Amino acid sequence: MSDNRLSVGDTAPDFTAPTDTGTFSLADLRGRKVILYFYPAAMTPGCTTEACDFRDSLDALNAAGYDVVGISKDSPAKLAQFREKEGLTFTLVSDEDLAIQNLYAAWGMKKLYGKEVEGSIRSTVVVDEDGKVALAQYNVKATGHVAKLRRDLKLG
Repeated sequence: MSDNRLSVGDTAPDFTAPTDTGTFSLADLRGRKVILYFYPAAMTPGCTTEACDFRDSLDALNAAGYDVVGISKDSPAKLAQFREKEGLTFTLVSDEDLAIQNLYAAWGMKKLYGKEVEGSIRSTVVVDEDGKVALAQYNVKATGHVAKLRRDLKLG
């Protein structure tokens, strides 16, 4: 568990991990802007809302030069089901051992229904073309997050 939240200007930790379609490596996207969003579990109501918002905004995000990558502790098989069910067209990364979430401080203590529990902290980290953190948001809300992110990135 990590409390070392990333800040603007930090170097984004590189990682390579399985996806539902193969392998993803952040280093392969150097030179592009990348939105890494961390979510607790595929096919749950909030995570589905957030994923569908990213799906529906993908053309605008891609046009502005951003790639979107969703990261959760779900297995590649579950991610494949999620992709199929919701028509998701961006990369879904499996982080079953929580290594990536720990690197990005997206795993830790959080409030869930009024109780402190350990789990995935819904977070978004935007990485610039040089591999630096351009934006880091923690404890974001599933509903309305993508619209807020687009405003924060000045994409309208």
